[in-house]
Amino acid sequence: MPSNTNGRITRPLRHNGQPYSGMNVLLLWSEGVARGYSSPVWMTFKQALELGSAVRKGESGATIVFASRFTKSETDCNGGEIEREIPFLKAYTVFNVEQIDGLPDLYYHRPDPVLDPVERIAHVDRFFRNTGAVIRHGGNQAFFAPAADLIQMPPFESFRDAASYYATLSHEATHWTAPASRVGRDLSRYAKDKSERACEELIAELGSCFLCADLGIAPELEPRPDHASYLQSWLTVLSGDKRAIFHAAAHAQRAVAYLHDLQPAEEQNRRAA
Repeated sequence: MPSNTNGRITRPLRHNGQPYSGMNVLLLWSEGVARGYSSPVWMTFKQALELGSAVRKGESGATIVFASRFTKSETDCNGGEIEREIPFLKAYTVFNVEQIDGLPDLYYHRPDPVLDPVERIAHVDRFFRNTGAVIRHGGNQAFFAPAADLIQMPPFESFRDAASYYATLSHEATHWTAPASRVGRDLSRYAKDKSERACEELIAELGSCFLCADLGIAPELEPRPDHASYLQSWLTVLSGDKRAIFHAAAHAQRAVAYLHDLQPAEEQNRRAA
């Protein structure tokens, strides 16, 4: 992470302030870090022109994707018409505002809210309390227990700092969304299939990243003890299926959106503002 971000992590933002989601968060985070951008705001060449500005000559953009479906009418074997949904993926290019000249000042000077650390912790506590998840503390392991439908966390004071505690809780809360009564992510083979377990853990890691960005948490990038055991499985999954990271990001996005939807209306309005 570039030093000029002062430890803050935020989701990449569109030109209108709306956050990107899913795979595009990962793509733009990666581009922002690699190129050293401090601004999270991105826009297309056309959007820059519409704002009376221009991408600087010689600048190269970042590729992001748009996933959707279209309906196609076909004739079945009996001569009747049926409609089939066909998924598609479209790539397009965006530029960071630091690559663009002549934008309105607000794009270059987007002040970060100054939050007192105690208030930030209280805000995050309130977020997880609003989900209704049962969170118990004790022992030295963090996990989601599907049979009991509860999240087990080590004591708060056993973590390096508050941000590390909440990052771990975000990971487990992503697992908590899996049952059919929530987002419906199948965990039936989690304990038996290393590949299925690796996929679910990747989803939880991405969900934790997305949620930490949404809640303004910037934990130290310290690997969890269980990362080493999952790393080879993640590499195997990702090398064997080029779509795996897209699917994981989409599942993580749905999980995080579900957690946000559990917040009272006033909390959601405050986040939108």
